[in-house]
Amino acid sequence: MRDGTAVTVLSLTSALVFALSSSLKHVSAANLPDAQTMRLRRLSSFARATISHPLWLGGIACDGVALTIQAWALHLGALAVVQPLLASSLVFAVILRQLHAHHHITRREIGWTIVLSLALGGFLALATAGSDSVVGSTADRAPAVVSGSVGVVLAATCVELGRRQRHAGRTAALLGVAVGVIYAATAAVLKAVTNIVARHPGSILTSWQPYVLVVLGSGGLLINQLAFQAGPMVASLPAAATVDPLLSIVVGVVVYDEHIRSGPGAGAVLATLLLLLGVAAIQLARDGPASPASNNSPP
Repeated sequence: MRDGTAVTVLSLTSALVFALSSSLKHVSAANLPDAQTMRLRRLSSFARATISHPLWLGGIACDGVALTIQAWALHLGALAVVQPLLASSLVFAVILRQLHAHHHITRREIGWTIVLSLALGGFLALATAGSDSVVGSTADRAPAVVSGSVGVVLAATCVELGRRQRHAGRTAALLGVAVGVIYAATAAVLKAVTNIVARHPGSILTSWQPYVLVVLGSGGLLINQLAFQAGPMVASLPAAATVDPLLSIVVGVVVYDEHIRSGPGAGAVLATLLLLLGVAAIQLARDGPASPASNNSPP
């Protein structure tokens, strides 16, 4: 098998396993104690039930397998090829959820999910092709502080607005945006951790970054499950899967002085793809039952 074909097969396989993970976690969330009020006692009960639920544990296991396959694909191929193909996990996840939910997901939702996946894949392919990234580059302190502060405010605002919503689709989408923000922040801190390990491995335990990484990772997993519990997967998952890579690109440019592709026509195409992403995400968020609580019945 040639490398090009191998990279495609591995990337799509990774996307499929990631989709299976999302489906398992979504089913798990629907069978856990309701925690949509965000009260501490309910969140604590929800977290304990989550980490012991077989389906959630199965989803985490799938994540490990998918990451391994993704790493293999990245070893053989370019990031600009692998990452856009991974966007297909959205379509796979919706199809898997539809099969499990006995056709509760409409053709319209599948259609908008495909539009969003193609737009996201196209944006990542165009933005990262020929990108200039300095290996081992360190974060600029001032932009990093500003970006971190904005991220905290944005994530907290989305969680609070989601808690106040009475529409399952909008609640799930807002929590999904919060998840995407947290995952993007996690990626940025992870990059800082790898830089520390590469330069001064002995100082890793005395640095603040690894501990923040644990907090961000745990918080992201918790809010992701809350988003899955709040409403339909077609609202929460596309929101998270869109915000994460787009915000990661912004953080890379602002904090790590990375550069995305530019040139005649590239800006217009990227803007068009962003518009498609926004329209698709809004259309998906509008779907779903009127009350988030209606999602908590066993599937």
